[in-house]
Amino acid sequence: MESEQKQVLNMLQRPFRLQTRKQEKQPRSSRIVAAHVNLLSAPGRSESEVRLNTTILTGHPIVFDEGTRVVESQPPPQPLALARSIPRGTVFSIFVKSHRLAAKELCDYFMEASSVKELEEMVEEVQGLVNEKLFIFAISFVITRKPEMRHLRLPSIVEIFPSMFVPVTTLSEMEHEAKKSTPDQIVVTKYGPEFSSTHLKPEHRVAYWHEDYGINSHHWHWHLVYPVDFGVKKDRKGELFFYMHQQMLARYDMDRLSVGLNRVQKLSNWRIPIPDGYFPKLTINNSGQTWGSRQDNTLMQDSSRVEVRSKVSDLEQWHSRIMEAIHQGYLVDDKGNQIKLTDTVKPPEKRGIDLLSDAVEADSSLSLNYSFYGSLHNVGHMLIAAVHDPDYFHQENLGVMSETGTAMRDPVFYRWHKYIDDIFQQYKLTQPPYTAEELSLSSVEVVSVAVECQSQKNQLITGWSTRDFEASRGLDFDNNKPDKPVIMQLKHLNHHPFVYNIEVINSSSLPKEVTVRIFMAPKLNEKGAEMNFMEQRLLWAEMDRFTHNLKPGPNHILRSSTSSSITNLNDFTFRDLEKQPNPDNLVAPENTLFNFCGCGWPQHMLLPRGKQEGMSFELFVMVTDWNQDKVAQPDGARSCSAAASFCGILDALYPDGRPMGFPFDRRPLPMLLNRHVERTSDLTRLSNIAMQDITITFTNAKITQ
Repeated sequence: MESEQKQVLNMLQRPFRLQTRKQEKQPRSSRIVAAHVNLLSAPGRSESEVRLNTTILTGHPIVFDEGTRVVESQPPPQPLALARSIPRGTVFSIFVKSHRLAAKELCDYFMEASSVKELEEMVEEVQGLVNEKLFIFAISFVITRKPEMRHLRLPSIVEIFPSMFVPVTTLSEMEHEAKKSTPDQIVVTKYGPEFSSTHLKPEHRVAYWHEDYGINSHHWHWHLVYPVDFGVKKDRKGELFFYMHQQMLARYDMDRLSVGLNRVQKLSNWRIPIPDGYFPKLTINNSGQTWGSRQDNTLMQDSSRVEVRSKVSDLEQWHSRIMEAIHQGYLVDDKGNQIKLTDTVKPPEKRGIDLLSDAVEADSSLSLNYSFYGSLHNVGHMLIAAVHDPDYFHQENLGVMSETGTAMRDPVFYRWHKYIDDIFQQYKLTQPPYTAEELSLSSVEVVSVAVECQSQKNQLITGWSTRDFEASRGLDFDNNKPDKPVIMQLKHLNHHPFVYNIEVINSSSLPKEVTVRIFMAPKLNEKGAEMNFMEQRLLWAEMDRFTHNLKPGPNHILRSSTSSSITNLNDFTFRDLEKQPNPDNLVAPENTLFNFCGCGWPQHMLLPRGKQEGMSFELFVMVTDWNQDKVAQPDGARSCSAAASFCGILDALYPDGRPMGFPFDRRPLPMLLNRHVERTSDLTRLSNIAMQDITITFTNAKITQ
């Protein structure tokens, strides 16, 4: 008998495979309900009677969201009608409202499974009937969210959809090599970011970032954990959308500075052409259909595509209304009430940044006034994705900006999100600076801070590594040898692990529970000049955040870089999971947390690239009072082992009571201890804050862990 983990792996493996006769049958709901459709829709029957009878007949209620039902004069929809409305082999986009409703319907259907065995049966019934990307999204969502399945683990999305990570030419090469290989040969094909572009265009210098498998996997997984319009009422979901994307931009800008590029500029004028084109060279499905490409100097236009019936003027109107709310200090809800925007609130009242982000990301279940403030973030993604064929006259597929797992490959993603982040920063500048009392912890002194790497102090090293993935888990390369491993070896940035070495004195006579906050930022701007606080503010990247119990007197804190609160170490392949023994205790915390905490920034991208001659960065360490930071968690809440800063905690509140990004989310106070605050280093006048200059050197050599 197969283990539950192997059953899950079988569900996720080769989503593009052709239907078998077993899979060609209709879903159980469809076959049964079709025979009773006239009975259930007879005049005089209420909606609740129809739902009740459908449940009795099928064993699984057919779930439709409010607002998506057809009018009473039409016959009832077929089971999973929304889910089946997205054709197989086409783009599935969580940024499209109708696609989100389709995904929620399929997720609701799968959530009815009472066991992995029953889920497997339901999956077999619908696999050949729904879009492949939608299919994988729904299975992944259910395994992540269903309590009795949380001990099961999801393999890397890289192996499920290899065509999202390597171009069609590489896949063709892999297929050719697989077919001519002998049965005992393992086919290995190398792929690196230098294969997809040249350095003739400056933006291609950061191709290693755009095409990094870990970054793109993280973005896909984050939107799986925090989907829009699913009614997922996660604590501070809107604020986390703001913070996670702002931190990605800070890290991106650090890497741009590393290769001699300016910081990314926001895409805010939609009436002038987008200078940089993008040619993804990726395929959408197993038949070789490619994603849409964008030429240089393409103008955003109104779209009449089925997926994107929107105008550029819609974005402009929504932008105007949101900016008006920021400057007036309140949002208007759907009943006409003015809801104040302020981050100075006490739980459970929501912070202004949370409310604002709900409106900008456009989660209709959370936005105070979805019909008025619109869908700025999502529609922007889609108008850019459709820019090459806005009316579908040429029947071109959407661009990669429509898919969470590929959007970060396109340089325009960062320009779009820089614009989105600028909205949030406009709001943050309306908030009062943190006071000296909020920033200080007088009983604690951070004496010194250092990083140690390979016996060197304050010197960090980056270079290149490779990671092997089995592309044959997601695609069929040779029908005669379906189980033959076909490996793609992906090149990526990496660094040598390092350790934080922090000396702290607790002047109290009692132990003190504290939060240690670690940030890093480049010291110099594009012109080689040191930056003031406001210029450097948005470049501070959170490196770690953890609690520590200080004993009275001197304390020596050692913290490994691999323990970071933003990164995810557990990026498992199919083969990794097949080799793992079944856990003895399925509900043990370490077995139920993985898929949620599998969301996280890739460990290999924790550091920016740096320069071959060495690049100056600053390390910022702040110790705060855990009694002021802590959040009262519900009974049974468990801590994630990693990535809590970016992904929160499963079934619990966000584990830090301070605003996300504290203390850099607001402008500085003008005076501190009777002196002006001009640079970040001025904050070290407080005993609980210390800084250290460090150097990151890019070796352009192989790094082996």
